[in-house]
Amino acid sequence: MILSELWRLYETDKRIQGFSQSILKAYALQLKMLIRELGDLDISEVTLNLLKEYLAKQSDRLKPRSLGHRIRFVRSLFRFAYEETHVISNPSLKLHEPKMDKRIPKFLIEEDVIHLKISCLSLRERALLEFLYSTGCRVGEVEKLNIEDLNWENCSAIVNGKGSKQREVYFTTECKVWLKKYLSSRKDSCKALFVTDTNPIRRMAIPTALKRLADRGELKANVYPHRFRQTYACQLLDNGAPLDFIQGMLGHEKASTTQIYAQLRGERRRELYRRYF
Repeated sequence: MILSELWRLYETDKRIQGFSQSILKAYALQLKMLIRELGDLDISEVTLNLLKEYLAKQSDRLKPRSLGHRIRFVRSLFRFAYEETHVISNPSLKLHEPKMDKRIPKFLIEEDVIHLKISCLSLRERALLEFLYSTGCRVGEVEKLNIEDLNWENCSAIVNGKGSKQREVYFTTECKVWLKKYLSSRKDSCKALFVTDTNPIRRMAIPTALKRLADRGELKANVYPHRFRQTYACQLLDNGAPLDFIQGMLGHEKASTTQIYAQLRGERRRELYRRYF
């Protein structure tokens, strides 16, 4: 079996598991680069040394985080091949990811959020801003959200997270008010919570809208969707929420993913000191 044939089986398996189109598209690009370098080899010919040579060449132009993504894909692909008995041994078993410096998540302080709110010129901008700020949702989760997913009485929503895992998130009363104002102003029949014209909002339209708000408000901070998620985690920490609760609210599968947010307490104090002293 050649690599391209293995990919077709692998992709089918991941679709069944509920992997998103964007992830599969990224994986397909990774495979294309692997085949371009090694050729469309029979998978039995792929050795640990061949994979190491391929990744060593990539390391010259990739940052450790990007190289780590590439290594994780290669390991996942050949783990699948081994588990499905397409190869008798896994050549990627001893591949290790590069060591990376732990990055402290960046967040917005309250002053930044107020400037963004003042900069809103449309009901959609304000509703989207309030929803991102009060729920900590991923941009892909917001993109897939429908009006029927909202529970107005509880101020909550059911979102589809990574791997099609559902979780309940909550929003503030202020967010509820702006969402209702926005929905009342719409003339379309689209079921999506947020729309562009009459079509569901696309993933790339959200960072563009936030960038526009930041420019309008003359914010020095870099404003992007994930920064609201990090700010959300920071707010929960500031208010004494335990990490396991934050893990559930963010939809993190591993507790280790949430652990990095524990560093935000000290970093937030330093940021406020630098800003105001």
